[in-house]
Amino acid sequence: MTTAIHRFVEACENGTHPSLVARVPSGWVVMGEQQVLPGYCLLYPERVVPDLNALTGDERARFLADMARVGDALLACTDAVRINYEILGNLEPALHAHIVPRYADEPAELRTRPFWFYDWPSARRFDPETDDALRQALRRRLSGEGLSPED
Repeated sequence: MTTAIHRFVEACENGTHPSLVARVPSGWVVMGEQQVLPGYCLLYPERVVPDLNALTGDERARFLADMARVGDALLACTDAVRINYEILGNLEPALHAHIVPRYADEPAELRTRPFWFYDWPSARRFDPETDDALRQALRRRLSGEGLSPED
């Protein structure tokens, strides 16, 4: 079965995914097509599998570590106060992780709710020009470029 995740991974491999941030040891980091919250990213695995449990021990550990690394990069590159991580696979039955920065200035009625409660149809779409500075900052952070040993 081919899913959108298969197509997205193929586009990352070919360098044609429009919001590609970086290649990480376990796969690919992209910015979300809809920037419901600024910096919303996804992590796609190098090897597309149905779910997290289909990965072997080392692959699984690498994927989860990369997911946390993306969260660390988002905390360093945005004003986020925390990061939410979600692995669902209900709509697209292939492993992918949603990495969502959460902000202190979010509307009170949404601040503590899953980001799925936001108005997705009205959300700003990823824009290569508008989002390039953050995408480049995340790319540098994920590559370790310019970091001190404490980072």
